[in-house]
Amino acid sequence: MATVLNPDICVIGAGSGGLTVAAAAASFGVPVVLIERGKMGGDCLNYGCVPSKSLIAAGKHAARLRQGAKFGIADVEPDIDFRKVMQHVEGVIAAIAPNDSVERFTALGVKVIQEEARFKDAYTIVAGDFEIRARRFVVATGSSPVPPPIPGLDDVPYHTNETVFSQKKLPEHLIVIGGGPIGMELAQAHRRLGARVTVVEAMKALGKDDPELAAIVLKQLRDEGVEILEQTKISSVEKRGRSGVRVFVEDAEGPRAIDGSALLVAAGRKPNIEALDLDKAGIAHDRTGIKTSRKLRTTNRRVYAIGDVAGGLQFTHVAGYHAGLVIRALLFRLPAAENRDTIPWATFTDPELAHIGLTEEAARARHGKVGILRWPYAENDRAQAERKTGGFIKLITGKGGRILGVSIVGANASEMMNFWSLALAKKMKTRDIAGYIAPYPTVAEIGKRAAITHFTGATSKPVVRGLIRFMRLFG
Repeated sequence: MATVLNPDICVIGAGSGGLTVAAAAASFGVPVVLIERGKMGGDCLNYGCVPSKSLIAAGKHAARLRQGAKFGIADVEPDIDFRKVMQHVEGVIAAIAPNDSVERFTALGVKVIQEEARFKDAYTIVAGDFEIRARRFVVATGSSPVPPPIPGLDDVPYHTNETVFSQKKLPEHLIVIGGGPIGMELAQAHRRLGARVTVVEAMKALGKDDPELAAIVLKQLRDEGVEILEQTKISSVEKRGRSGVRVFVEDAEGPRAIDGSALLVAAGRKPNIEALDLDKAGIAHDRTGIKTSRKLRTTNRRVYAIGDVAGGLQFTHVAGYHAGLVIRALLFRLPAAENRDTIPWATFTDPELAHIGLTEEAARARHGKVGILRWPYAENDRAQAERKTGGFIKLITGKGGRILGVSIVGANASEMMNFWSLALAKKMKTRDIAGYIAPYPTVAEIGKRAAITHFTGATSKPVVRGLIRFMRLFG
C-alpha cells in the first residue's frame, strides 16, 4: 500500500530550477517533497554547463601556452594527457556535487524521493511507493538531447552531451553534428586539446546570434583549425572500421564523405515529459514542452512548469529565474511574470559571445527607428595590455536612449553581461551608463565608451555650441 504524503509543494526534477524551488521553500519552513529519477543536480551539473566549462578551461589553458610569443615568452606546444583532462572535469563535478546532494537537501528539511514521477490524476503524483497530494506541483524535469533523423545514425556509435564527458581517449578526428553553442564550444575545446575537428551544420553556425558578432567567433575557430561546414546536408552515416564513422554530406560543391574517429551529435533537445502522464492531470503539452502562461502556470492551475520543460530558452540561469518567479507566487502570492527581454545568454567559445534583450533585427521590427552604438576592444587599454583586442560591444537603443539590447563578442563577454542584465532589468538609458564611473583599466569600460557615443552628435549642434558660448560670458 502506497504511503500518502501531503506536502505544501511537490517538485519534480532536481536540476537547477527544481533545487532552487525546494531549497527556498524549505528555508521558510514550508513542507516540500522533491522527486528525482536520475542524478541530483540534473543536466547542468552532470552533463552540461559544469563539465563543458571545465573542458573548455583545459582547452583555453592549452591555447595560452601556444600564444606566449606576443608577450615575449616562447610558445610552448603543451603535452596533453587527455585522461587527466577528463579527471579534471570529473573533479570539478565532484567538488560541486555536495551542494546538490540528497544529504544536503534532506538536512534542509526536504523530503527527497529518488524515483520516477507520474501524475495519477490532477491532484496526485505517484513515485515508487509514495503518493504525493500537494497543494501545488512544480515540474522541472529539464530536457535531453534528441538525435536528428539521419539515415544510419542508429547503427553507429555516437556521443551526446550526456556521454561525451566520459571519454578517456582524445578522438583523432571528431565530427560534430550541429553548429549551435554546444557544438561550437565542444568543437573548439577538443581542437585546442589536439583533436582534428569538423563541424557540420545544416543552416548557419551560431545562427541564433547576431551574424555580425557570430562571424568573429567563427573566424577564430577556423583560424585555430576547426573545419566548419555550413549549409551542409547530412544524407547518411555509416560505421567505419571497429569504432570509426563515415558521414556522407552534400553542399554547394556536391556530395562527399567525411571519415572520423568519433561522432558528437549536438543538434537538438526535447523536453523530458514522456513518463509524466501529463494528460491524466489535464496539462497541455506538445513536442516543445509543457504549455504555460507568462506566470509559468499550466492548464492545471495546481501545477507550474519551469526551465527547459516549459518550452522556452534552455539555459540553467533561466531555470533559476523561473524558480524565483514561482517561489514569489507560491509563498508570497506576489504577481510575477516571465520577461524574456531581460534574459541573457552566452556562448563560451573563445572569444565569447553574449547577448541580452532585442537583437538589431528584432528591435527594428518592434520599434522601427533604433540607434546602434559600438565600441571595439582594440580601443581599450586593458584589452591592448592583455593582447585580447578582437571583438566589440554593440548597444541597441530606442527612444530617449533607452537600452533595448546588448551584444558583446570578445574576451570575458559573459562576465560583462552581468552589468547589462541589470541595466535592462532597470530600464536604464545611455545617460545612466555614461554617468557611472568605471575603474581603469578594465575591459568593461567599452560599454561606457559605446554609451557616450550616443551624445557625440550634440558636440556639433549649433544650439548646444551657442549655449556654451553664452555660459562662458559669465566667467
